[in-house]
Amino acid sequence: MTDRLRAGIFLAPFHPVDEHPTLAIERDFQLIEHLDRLGYDEAWVGEHHSAGYEIIASPELFIAAAAERTRRIRLGTGVVSLPYHHPYIVADRMQQLDHQTRGRAMFGVGPGALPSDAVMLGIDPLRQRDMQDEALSVILPLLQGETVTHKSDWFTLVDARLQLRPWSRPHIEMAAAAMVSPSGPKLAGKYGMGLLSIGATSTAGYMALPNTWQIWSETAREHGHTAARDAWRLVVPMHVAETRAQALENIRFGLKKYLYYYTQVIALPFELTGTPDQQVDQFIAAGLAVIGDPDDAAQRIAEMQQHSGGFGCLLQMAHNWADFPQTVRSYELIARYVLPRFNGNNAGRESSMNWAASRRTELMDAGRQAKVLAAQKHVAERERREGD
Repeated sequence: MTDRLRAGIFLAPFHPVDEHPTLAIERDFQLIEHLDRLGYDEAWVGEHHSAGYEIIASPELFIAAAAERTRRIRLGTGVVSLPYHHPYIVADRMQQLDHQTRGRAMFGVGPGALPSDAVMLGIDPLRQRDMQDEALSVILPLLQGETVTHKSDWFTLVDARLQLRPWSRPHIEMAAAAMVSPSGPKLAGKYGMGLLSIGATSTAGYMALPNTWQIWSETAREHGHTAARDAWRLVVPMHVAETRAQALENIRFGLKKYLYYYTQVIALPFELTGTPDQQVDQFIAAGLAVIGDPDDAAQRIAEMQQHSGGFGCLLQMAHNWADFPQTVRSYELIARYVLPRFNGNNAGRESSMNWAASRRTELMDAGRQAKVLAAQKHVAERERREGD
């Protein structure tokens, strides 16, 4: 287990096509500002180029602006789709972002999530994972100040080096995205990176957690690295309200649109059938997300800790199932009432309260005796003054 459970969000983002996109992006900034004030640790921002729903094309641009609007929260690319870019340009931009944020930036990488993105760019989706691996083989040396020459069928480097040395040492923190397949943990282990486990509440994703850790840690050892549970981040869709009934009511604002996007638009499997209302009921019944009160959230997190063996950071999927006021309220409730249970924030207070309660009679008697003594002293002093 890790010493402290960190918390953050994974912001794809998910924005329905019936609202103003500029205002939606602005609301994403406001959300991260709110999380910064609440003391959340991290926010990871995605890259997508098609299908209309996930509308941030450059997480680096977003992070640069978000860093100016926040004080302490760390900001990661969640993720840069490496096959879509020349590796040198990716490394150069992330090195600059490391400096601009004074080490608050993190570098998440992936092969690209939407097949429609790859098709538009003329990339064979079957090659994306190999392309990601090849890109990392030159990005890491570049980030560490090495000179790299490399010839590939999709990029070339000739005595390439970055002008800036890293702000963070030995280089910016990195993490690889993973779903259910072993490719993510194997890549993280090969290059000594952290791991972003997306879809950890899906049946397959949840069941894969122990095997994910095994693959990651074994591959890391084979390549001279050490997998650290503190660098393992689990992405979980959550919405919390004061009561379970209120949480279920809140999410009906936007969950149908989200499920339509997954079941009817993007080329990814999502096993729900029937009418939109039936799909919502199936989604909730299947436990694919944490929807309830703070007790429900705490119970699910504890189950995931036990099943996985421990992880370092809980990343809530930023899904916009509820309207914005209820969304920010959910993050506040989790910060106030859920995370302290795992991090012992109130251990000293509870100990002090229990100690005082256990000695209540004794302390009350002492307090009464002190009052009687004070009154007696006052009378004695008055009599002495009158006697003078």
